Amino acid sequence: MTERKVRVRFAPSPTGPLHIGGVRTALFNYLFARQHHGDFVFRIEDTDSNRFVPGAEDYIIESFRWLGIKFDEGVSFGGEHGPYRQSERRAIYKKYVDQLLAAGKAYIAFDTPEELEAKRNEIQNFQYDAHTRMLMRNSLTMEATEVQRRIDEGEQYVVRFMVTPGVEVHVHDMIRGEVVIKSDIIDDKVLYKSADELPTYHLANIVDDHLMEITHVIRGEEWLPSAPLHVLLYEAFGWQDTMPAFAHLPLLLKPEGKGKLSKRDGDRLGFPVFPLEWHDPKSGEISSGYRESGYFPEAVINFLALLGWNPGTEQEMFTLDELVEAFDISRCSKAGAKFDYQKGIWFNHEYILKKSNEEIAALFAPIVANNGIDVPMERVVKVVEMMKDRVSFVKELWPLCSFFFISPTEYDEKTVKKRWKEYSAQQMSELAEVLKGIDDFTVEGQEPVVMKWVEDKQYKLGDVMNAFRLALVGIGKGPGMFDISAFLGKEETLKRLNRAIETLK
Repeated sequence: MTERKVRVRFAPSPTGPLHIGGVRTALFNYLFARQHHGDFVFRIEDTDSNRFVPGAEDYIIESFRWLGIKFDEGVSFGGEHGPYRQSERRAIYKKYVDQLLAAGKAYIAFDTPEELEAKRNEIQNFQYDAHTRMLMRNSLTMEATEVQRRIDEGEQYVVRFMVTPGVEVHVHDMIRGEVVIKSDIIDDKVLYKSADELPTYHLANIVDDHLMEITHVIRGEEWLPSAPLHVLLYEAFGWQDTMPAFAHLPLLLKPEGKGKLSKRDGDRLGFPVFPLEWHDPKSGEISSGYRESGYFPEAVINFLALLGWNPGTEQEMFTLDELVEAFDISRCSKAGAKFDYQKGIWFNHEYILKKSNEEIAALFAPIVANNGIDVPMERVVKVVEMMKDRVSFVKELWPLCSFFFISPTEYDEKTVKKRWKEYSAQQMSELAEVLKGIDDFTVEGQEPVVMKWVEDKQYKLGDVMNAFRLALVGIGKGPGMFDISAFLGKEETLKRLNRAIETLK
């Protein structure tokens, strides 16, 4: 048998924003496809018309565009296996529903929600299966003419898959190994609903994966319980030879405590759980996104790749190409991965350090301009060079760096109390005279002259530098003092010194 080309898919439902767990699933599919020189397909699973949310599909596509995860075919990308939106494939699914019915592998059921609820109350742990199906209103307990009459009269029905009891179902999982499930625990799942003439997830998934020639299904652990049913469906259609290999990724867990990561965790601890900001069209609620929070897409990708997957080395920083090279799905963990959002912040800081000063300055310049400052780009680059190692996000630069552009009008009380001595005004007046006499106002020009003056006067260096910093910055923080004064220039440095002397006395 010729080896099939690797084809994987990511198939979200447009029911709201894309959860960060979904992004990780898509990333692992992308890495697997690229590593095996295969195709990555984007499919939209919109068979549940009641849960459809306007704008969700565009949001999902925009998220991947921002992250740099590229699809080879699918919704909005084209391809030979379309349509890629399940709601546009009704006629395709109906053909396969009829095929299962004709083969006696599925049946029609007319039970109403109220009847099903009554049966659940009557029978403990009720499950619609081989033990209970003959007690229900379906084509197994009715004459064929009666079934047809009901359909002709427009009575709503569902088509259920007939699961044979007492069978061992084998699921080969690339992460978990061989998983064996007894068919008795699988209920006769609904595959099709006449109400909207659409299949459920289970049937649509199998048919689409088969027709789109998907070779590997890599998805979240929450879908593991449905894998045995999917195996049975492949067998029912006689598609065993094209059954995809499965891989069920570990869950993303709360940063602390037990359970699955939720939006509430993000709201409580102050981190996003969506790639982009989401505006809920129904409630009007706005949820934060990684992009708008100031994360770099590369940092998000790097962070997510190491949640539940281990490269087997000490390396932590990976480009997307390096991840493709290093990825091995068998190195995915079976256990859930704790969502350490602080590590995500660490990655963003590392990417700030990695990027050139010019790149960061281009992002920082609009913030400077929004604060009413008009300076040449090289000045912004210089500030970034001095300060970027102190921040995890570009937006954090302004509170730390504003003193480079705006002279302090007030001085931090605690710092004044601690750093401005009774003799500081006198020392700063003398320092101003020393600086006035320096022609070369670079760091190299200032430092030896000022240091010699401090030594000759036998002043404490800490006293002088702390007061100097307070005068120029307004607080006891910032880079080296001569870096600051060299950046400000002689005129601005002297102006700030004199103002501090007058204000603080």
